[in-house]
Amino acid sequence: MATPQPTPAPALHPTPPPVPFPVRVQARALRAVYALPAGVRRVLAGAPVVRDGQELALDAQLMLRLQRLAGSALVLPGGVGPSRVAMDLSRHLVGGPTLPVAVREVAIPQPYGELPATLYAPRGPAAGSGLLVFLHGGGWVVGSRASHDHVCRYLARRAGVRVLSVEYRLAPEHPFPAAAEDALAAFDFAHAEAAALGVDPARIAVGGDSAGGNLAAVTAQAAVRRGGPAPAFQLLLYPAADASVRRRSRELFAEGFHLTSAQMDWFADHYAPEPADRTDPRLSPLLAGDLAGLPPAYVGTAGFDPLRDEGEAYARALRAAGVAVRLSRHRDLIHGYANYLGIGGRFLEATAEAAEALRAAVG
Repeated sequence: MATPQPTPAPALHPTPPPVPFPVRVQARALRAVYALPAGVRRVLAGAPVVRDGQELALDAQLMLRLQRLAGSALVLPGGVGPSRVAMDLSRHLVGGPTLPVAVREVAIPQPYGELPATLYAPRGPAAGSGLLVFLHGGGWVVGSRASHDHVCRYLARRAGVRVLSVEYRLAPEHPFPAAAEDALAAFDFAHAEAAALGVDPARIAVGGDSAGGNLAAVTAQAAVRRGGPAPAFQLLLYPAADASVRRRSRELFAEGFHLTSAQMDWFADHYAPEPADRTDPRLSPLLAGDLAGLPPAYVGTAGFDPLRDEGEAYARALRAAGVAVRLSRHRDLIHGYANYLGIGGRFLEATAEAAEALRAAVG
């Protein structure tokens, strides 16, 4: 009997598809709403939302209101396919203008084929700059290089580093631990090909948002445990850190704040359907036995996020193990704040803080 072969990773797509006309119209309407005076925006958003001693930022509350009116969600009724398309298109609504950086496609050799990636280089830095291996969010099921193109461009320009955005394999086609394996392979490629990428191998960081933050943490652990090259820094934005338990923030913010508890179950069931995998450190890095020796980290969390408490628990565990950690809770924001750069305000401020931490570490 022939040995079954792994399904190849997605092919490279260097030319983005045109933005659909309805999305362009929605984007203009959204910009018009956010250009209204604060008092008008408050009326549209409703009375201030206070929970757990925190008040939700007006920009975030208005965004949630508009998403409800539009029927927008991370997981759509049609399932995986429509949810992926919607997330890729969402950047045209909330990502802001396309920032000018040098961009080229990169293929990372793998046993199953090529793992696609995009290299972003800010204008100015010469060869030998720092690099961020970026892993996008989306619950290991949705999200792509396209959905996070604006995030990578912003980090490259603001932090003054190159960014390698990786199209790791997604579930359910490729369940756990495929994404974790791809993330580590991407870091290894970046280190081995540092000269070709124009970066300093001693200044390679790993980072990402949500599921991507999880993969970055897992990659740092795997690299340190095996010995040899390891990341110089971890940029962890509202990371998933422990799939084995439900913490208080998951109950407090189970519904109504962009990422819901039910959606978290949906993502986990697609990526790691076997219950035993939920306690594997490659999915729940907080459960790793020894965190000593890991690279310094920036951990950004959002006050109104069901993932808040596990991300902060991971930061505390790193600190207890002697790792240098900067933990920053943005008390008034929601999960996914880095994706709303085009809205500006608190979304931009929070992401700028992360970019500055990256610049200080490897820029």
